[in-house]
Amino acid sequence: MRFHRLTLLASVFLTVAMSLVALGFDYTNDAVFHSKSNFYLTLFVCVVLIFALNYVILDYLFNFYGKKQIRKISTILPEDISADDDNEMDFKQLGERFSAFSQKSATEMGTMKEMETYRKEYIGNVSHELKTPLFSIQGYVETLMDGGVENLAIRDKYLERIDKSVERLLNIVKDLDMINQYESGEITLNVTSFDLNTVVREIIDLLDLEALRKDARVQLQTAVPQIFVNADKQKISQVLINLISNAIHYANRDKAQIIIKTTVLKNKVLVSVEDNGMGIKPEALPRIFERFYRVETSRNRNDGGSGLGLAIVKHILEAHGENISVESVYLEGTRFSFLLEKSN
Repeated sequence: MRFHRLTLLASVFLTVAMSLVALGFDYTNDAVFHSKSNFYLTLFVCVVLIFALNYVILDYLFNFYGKKQIRKISTILPEDISADDDNEMDFKQLGERFSAFSQKSATEMGTMKEMETYRKEYIGNVSHELKTPLFSIQGYVETLMDGGVENLAIRDKYLERIDKSVERLLNIVKDLDMINQYESGEITLNVTSFDLNTVVREIIDLLDLEALRKDARVQLQTAVPQIFVNADKQKISQVLINLISNAIHYANRDKAQIIIKTTVLKNKVLVSVEDNGMGIKPEALPRIFERFYRVETSRNRNDGGSGLGLAIVKHILEAHGENISVESVYLEGTRFSFLLEKSN
């Protein structure tokens, strides 16, 4: 546009003003005009000349000073707002770019605020997770130092609890280190072909005592005896252990059931871990894969878990190029599911 509309409007305004002044001239008292028609003809010519002169002068002034101001503004604005390759930019283009920049800045500020909130919450969660076993160790050690070591029953009991607290601290540090390595891309997968159903059965046997303590039944449902997949066997085992262990921990009803299903879908294998436990509230679902996030804040933190299980599961599957999905109905149950590449 380059100020044309502004120039045109200003020229029209000045021309109309000057014409109104001319109309007030008394042509009958001047010998130059012998008739009314000569007066109006002369007036028309003058109006045209005045309009042309106004337009040329104003167009020059607006362009000269307008460009000067834009250059001045461009020197203090970010590069993505300034003109590219010394191209001319008018006020409309400047406004559009500034509007886009403002919107981008607002989005970035919102993201930064969210990240700051997450950072504060994350630090609080880390300190809480570490504080629990550390305080326990401190209390047991003080008791032993105050004379409890002389009592063999107390000494053995407290040393055993110290050992469990130290083990939990090591698990938290190990899991944090693992997540950091996944996020930085430092861990490589050892992809092999293995029978997924065999791995599931081994994990069910491994967690059998844990399930018995919760009076929970864990079973595998599959249409075929063997299903071979291409994946990192050790890490997929860790995924299944975390998911099944979580399901057992939340099995807080009589006749709790955890069902692992493996289903062949063309070149993929669908794996799901389903339970009939307490379920997850809808508002908590988007956050369950965050580090240290607990579905129930009242859950006992002395159960040995690091609070990083689902975060690790998410990173392991992402390293395999897959995602994990979750469906849950509060007080009815939860189902986690993911895909793996089928081995030919």
